[in-house]
Amino acid sequence: MWVVKLGGSLSHDPALREWLTRLWEVGGGRVVIVPGGGDFADAVRQYQREWRFDDLAAHNMCLLAMAQYAILMQGVVPELVLASNEERIRRALRDGRVAVWVPTDLMRTTPDAMTNWDVTSDSLAAWLSSSLNAERLMIVKSCTLPSDCSLEGLASLGIVDARFSAYVRDANYIVEVFSKDDVSGYAGSVA
Repeated sequence: MWVVKLGGSLSHDPALREWLTRLWEVGGGRVVIVPGGGDFADAVRQYQREWRFDDLAAHNMCLLAMAQYAILMQGVVPELVLASNEERIRRALRDGRVAVWVPTDLMRTTPDAMTNWDVTSDSLAAWLSSSLNAERLMIVKSCTLPSDCSLEGLASLGIVDARFSAYVRDANYIVEVFSKDDVSGYAGSVA
């Protein structure tokens, strides 16, 4: 099983449809898509600055932001299956479908290591990959990626979140970061 995190920054980019279509075409029974937060999460940042609520509330709101992006993805490619937990993800995969994770089960009532801005959908994708015992985690970003840059370097550039490299440090799966323009190379490797 492969987990593919599609960055929220793709939400206004034609590449989103291409990625979703390719994943649906070649990933049935093998791929779980993790949505970023995109504009929906940016709105949470804005509200938090305005109203000064804590990171716990922001975390829960960002999970809802990811859920909105997941619903958008299914709106673009209706054959995708929304799945909020491991059981539903595995059911979709057993049925030969591509699942899109709706992470609302990670909403919290008390703060923990996930409830801060150092942990975004990148780290949540890593957490899910570990939970599902995935073979591979692919992070897709809208920006051009620097060549030969470590995960720590990508974090220092703000391309992946600050905690991502810690989440994947001892991973038993392959971790790759792609640019949105890499869709054709990726699709061939899933098939």
